[in-house]
Amino acid sequence: MMLRLSALLPACLLAVGLDAAAASAPPRQKVNPPPNAELQYTIKARQKGLSLEGEAVARWEASSGRFTASSQARAALLGKILDTRSEGTIGPNGLVPASFEEKRLRRPAQTTVFDQGARTVRFGENGATLPLKGGEQDRNTVLWQLISTARATPAKAKAGSQWTFTVAGRRDLDPWTFKAVGQEKIATGAGEMATLHVVRMPEPGSKDQQLDIWLAPGLEWYPVRLRYSEDDGDFIEQTLQQVKR
Repeated sequence: MMLRLSALLPACLLAVGLDAAAASAPPRQKVNPPPNAELQYTIKARQKGLSLEGEAVARWEASSGRFTASSQARAALLGKILDTRSEGTIGPNGLVPASFEEKRLRRPAQTTVFDQGARTVRFGENGATLPLKGGEQDRNTVLWQLISTARATPAKAKAGSQWTFTVAGRRDLDPWTFKAVGQEKIATGAGEMATLHVVRMPEPGSKDQQLDIWLAPGLEWYPVRLRYSEDDGDFIEQTLQQVKR
């Protein structure tokens, strides 16, 4: 519960406190979330030296200031290899996640909780908590926050542009920087698409994934291809086949 500081502090001290809070708050940014959609993909992957094919579905739903973002991926022979779901609200700066659930192949499900009231994030893998400063995303919502930012300022979404978000992993908060590397045409099941190729490079020395995203400005900036690459050569690549709205 927040106290009414105006009833406890002189006006001059209250003003100083507000100025300090404003200085530490994340900068405001324009966002324009995309329309609701179900995106269907085909998958090609290499995991532990094994070539795999399959399908994936990503769903985005936003209404009355709230959102849900989920994804499921299935591979032949293995079945479901990934199942994620994020829920939260949409504020002036974009997505404000409340929870992130993730279930990977042969791993127990994990839930990351963003307690906006207590200003903390709790990690399901080890139970640790860290403070929230505002603007943090999970590994699901960061894609939709990127899309919402690009849709709001399309003139800035060009080769050389960069966007940095703080993202909750399985155990910690890390900066994710996305860089637009150029425009490319991508063949998809829905036809050839003009795209902006965006890359998220892991920090030096990190064994985290590299993430390549091809966003289609002519299709609400939805991702028409995604590629998750590991440092050992394993990868998962998704290519759009159909959009349902």
